[in-house]
Amino acid sequence: MPEPSPCPPPSGAPRWVAMVHEAARDSWVPAAQSPYRTPVLYAVGEMTRTVRARGAELTLALWGPEGGGWRLYGTPEEKAAAERPVVGDEQGDLAEPGESAEPREPSETSEPAETGGPDKLVERMTNRRHQVLTAALSRAGLYDLAPEDGAAVRALAGRLDEPTVRRVAHWLAAAAGASAAG
Repeated sequence: MPEPSPCPPPSGAPRWVAMVHEAARDSWVPAAQSPYRTPVLYAVGEMTRTVRARGAELTLALWGPEGGGWRLYGTPEEKAAAERPVVGDEQGDLAEPGESAEPREPSETSEPAETGGPDKLVERMTNRRHQVLTAALSRAGLYDLAPEDGAAVRALAGRLDEPTVRRVAHWLAAAAGASAAG
């Protein structure tokens, strides 16, 4: 596979941006961006998992703020040197060699961001899991949920991770299909 062109910095004010290389056009496009590092790393992990499940590889670079400007944190060259994709260590954080893997938030020199960014992400992801479970229950024929059913769905959405919620939704859809067929 030919070596990708160098990744240019994203346009606009410095923030956390994951850039993906499109081999067909030999160009880099933003795939995820946020004033916070953690949501971008989460998105990178999910994208990588999806692309690998399809039998392909993902070439990406992570840009972030430093001193009011842009800094490249992860590149394809580091990927080749490490002989694995630049998606992070076991905790899911990207780190330079010799650097701590602690998550970084925007520095004081970067643009002020909305307050409660990570909390909003957690709330959004919980709402998303709740929506997936509710839709799966509807597909299974359970439309009219009692208040205690709603509380149970909220408890599941708050405690289960995304892949587990998808698996439960799959089971419900399969059960709905089996009951409709027989």
